[in-house]
Amino acid sequence: MLNFQFYKIVRLAFKNICNFGFSKSRPNNTKIVLLALQPNLKYTLLFYLLPVFFLGSLYAQQRDSLVPVNQSLNSPEVIPFSEPNDFLIREINIVQLDTVLIDSVKTKKKNDSFLTDNIVSTAKDYIRFDRQNERAYLYDKAKIVYGDLTIEAGLIILDNSKQEVYAFGIKDSTGNYTQRPVFTQAQNVVEPDSIRFNFKTEKALVYNSRTDQGAFKVKGEVTKRQNDSVYYMKNVKFTTSEDVDNPEYYFYARKIKMVPDKKIVSGFVNMYIADVPTPLGLPFGYFPLTEERASGFIIPSFGDNAQRGYFLQNGGYYFAISDYIDLTTTGSYYTNGSYDLRFQSNYKKRYKYSGAFNLRYEKLLNSEPGFPDYTEQSIYNITWNHSQDSKSNPNSRFAASVNLGSSQYYQRTINQTNTGNFLNNSLSSSVSYNRTFQGDPQVNFTAAATHTQNSRSGEINMTLPTIQASMARIYPFAPKVGAKKGIIENINFNYSLRAENRYNTNDSLFFKPQMFRDAVSGIQHTIPINTNFKVFKYFSVSAGTSYQENWVFKTYERSYNENTQKEVTDTVRGFDSYRTYNFSSSVGTTVYGMFNFGKDKKIQAIRHVIRPSVSYSINPKFDEFYDTYLIPATSGLDEKVVEYSRFQGSLYGAPSNRYSSSIGFSVTNDFEAKITPKDSLAEEPIKRKLLSNLSVSTSYDLAADSLALSPLQLRGTLPVLKDKLDINFNAALDPYALNNNNNRINEWNINNGGSLFRLTRANASFGYSFSSKDFDSTTDKNSDKTENDTFRQGGRQDDLFGKGMNTDGTFEDEEDDDEPIENDTERYNYTIPWDLRLSYTVTYNNNARQNEISSHSLMFSGNVELSPRWSVGASSGYDIKNKGFTFTQLRFQRDLESWRMSFNWTPFGTRESWYFYIGIKASVLSDIKYDKNRERDRNL
Repeated sequence: MLNFQFYKIVRLAFKNICNFGFSKSRPNNTKIVLLALQPNLKYTLLFYLLPVFFLGSLYAQQRDSLVPVNQSLNSPEVIPFSEPNDFLIREINIVQLDTVLIDSVKTKKKNDSFLTDNIVSTAKDYIRFDRQNERAYLYDKAKIVYGDLTIEAGLIILDNSKQEVYAFGIKDSTGNYTQRPVFTQAQNVVEPDSIRFNFKTEKALVYNSRTDQGAFKVKGEVTKRQNDSVYYMKNVKFTTSEDVDNPEYYFYARKIKMVPDKKIVSGFVNMYIADVPTPLGLPFGYFPLTEERASGFIIPSFGDNAQRGYFLQNGGYYFAISDYIDLTTTGSYYTNGSYDLRFQSNYKKRYKYSGAFNLRYEKLLNSEPGFPDYTEQSIYNITWNHSQDSKSNPNSRFAASVNLGSSQYYQRTINQTNTGNFLNNSLSSSVSYNRTFQGDPQVNFTAAATHTQNSRSGEINMTLPTIQASMARIYPFAPKVGAKKGIIENINFNYSLRAENRYNTNDSLFFKPQMFRDAVSGIQHTIPINTNFKVFKYFSVSAGTSYQENWVFKTYERSYNENTQKEVTDTVRGFDSYRTYNFSSSVGTTVYGMFNFGKDKKIQAIRHVIRPSVSYSINPKFDEFYDTYLIPATSGLDEKVVEYSRFQGSLYGAPSNRYSSSIGFSVTNDFEAKITPKDSLAEEPIKRKLLSNLSVSTSYDLAADSLALSPLQLRGTLPVLKDKLDINFNAALDPYALNNNNNRINEWNINNGGSLFRLTRANASFGYSFSSKDFDSTTDKNSDKTENDTFRQGGRQDDLFGKGMNTDGTFEDEEDDDEPIENDTERYNYTIPWDLRLSYTVTYNNNARQNEISSHSLMFSGNVELSPRWSVGASSGYDIKNKGFTFTQLRFQRDLESWRMSFNWTPFGTRESWYFYIGIKASVLSDIKYDKNRERDRNL
């Protein structure tokens, strides 16, 4: 290898000692003679290769694989190796130079050197020089580096007289054309069959070139390199397929102009699929190559709707505003006059924050104006998600998750395939800012706005804003050194403040003046004081009291109007307040029990952990905040005195006017077993949970004159499969009986002819998810899925209730995988990837002797990959109580290498529809697609 440093040393010696040139020669095969002549800069290139020349002259041998090239650069068809089959084998003879000196008259110095930088050349087999024709030959893994240009090939010929370089592949022992040239300049790489390059003009002719430009792979029959930024190509194929030599589709253009990393401008271009021309063609084409985002039009989809006629859907414009934010504006229009507008913006600043904002509005017209069934409706939806990088500011954080709008949006919209959202009955939003003030004590501050909305009833609850501040716990009697001990040293207190402005309204009044008039506001101050300590070493005791002060700015006075014979409520605006306090304590311990059966048994031992707890609480009555009014006796009714509090209906409600002194009981049980492992070499037994969190709790009010004992609450978890399947159950047992009107009475149920307890409610449920990955120890089972649109808007993250589909034909939880699939033509044998999810729930109600199963259903969802490129899936369920299938979705997907095909079908129900899509995966050609959808008339 000849490196740059070596060249510099030789050039310096050359300037200081002598000048060299080559004499004219005549044919003679006996010897080689070197003569000193006048300098000629035209031969500078051979000087750079001078050291190799001396070595090559000593051991050079005849080679049968070299071909002299002396054709014109302007005639590309004469390149001898433009095709592998044209590889010719010729012989190069080493000739003797004439021993007679040339004319001693000095010729005029020509300044025609074409080299402006050093050349580094290497070859695995040999480097040879033909002095007569002023050429150098590099054979087998040859490489030339000239400035930012690099040429690699099986054979490279350097022609000094024409100031050109030629590069070709070579044939291997089997006759295959190998080591094709690779031309690299900066980041541009071209892989042709042959190259012809002029060092002086830096122009080149390239045959059957292959290059990657952005998402495109380009192959041209003949390429002329004008300069490092402009290429002209003839008979060009460009595609996003991985295999440019055998693509499943491509665009064919007779002539194109390519500016690397910027654009391709073509003449007439048409599309080929599997080498078959299609009618899709354009008189000219423009294809951007930049890796950066660029503004541009979004091509709409065409179709028809059973209710609203033909449509153009999801067309618009994309604005690449900056590197941090973009904006997508799309719209749809239907021939009956319906339309929708959508604005979507994504933003992200690395290590700072990221988020997305969506605004959707639809004007829906049914039937035609003048017909009796004509209706007009406007619906909208706003979503906003914002997250802040935790490292950007550890002491403050801003987050937002907003989903609000028309309650019926997801049920009425005609332009979204988010199947999980229309099954969800509620919308919720939260925007919050948190700030931590370091110090002693530490103070936390939060400002937030929240929103919940029922899509069935249209009821909306919103807080705007909510301000909270809290102080860290303070231990005034704690020692400065060492742990806290005893009842005094563990005394602690803190302070918290909560201020709210709450709105309770309906969908029809949202953000209208009446909503703001009906708002309620208040400020709540809370100071809890607690302590804990040990009694008799094994019992943990905690005790505490809490003081609460509530400030409100609106109260309600009530009276009775004898003229109208109705109760009257008057709103009193102004500051008012009340104070409450309570006391509570609890004692608890943990008891361990062990039942040993022997180490030779399958079940060696069972451990039982019991956590009993007894609590006591006192809540005084605050009847000083209560007043009364009289309802006189009229129409045979008795006179009635009504007690009320002016704080009823305020933000925090009225204080209790009933004294309570109650004792609570609870016990929690855990059962575990030690099982002998099946593996005889295992040293430790296997631990298995038999029953978890089996708890029983109730309370007794000592101050109550009737119904003092609360219903017994029973709950627990039954592990079936470790870390996979747990059955959760709960029940309520009431010790009191019912009268003939099905109301609770102060009489034990056992004394009324019944059992000790009356089962009033019970529920059991489980969720089970497993897949083929569970049986593969090499698979990462804890991989997280990206949050999809359904999940962000209140739906499920999995596909138990179906998958939402994006406009690009992908399902929302589908991961983009640009890596090629290996062995994609093969079928799976016994390792077919699959997954299955099950969800079961049953609820029993007997509050008022209904004795019925109120709900009973089984939901399931599964996916199977039939081959590396075929996958099918289904989501459905069966309502066992009502005897019918729930929402059902069937999914089919086919990976067509550069294309994607999907089919989403809801075969029955109110959402009966189907959606078909086929299109190119690459985002630069995402508008080349065909999609079709059909849905039933929802009014039927």
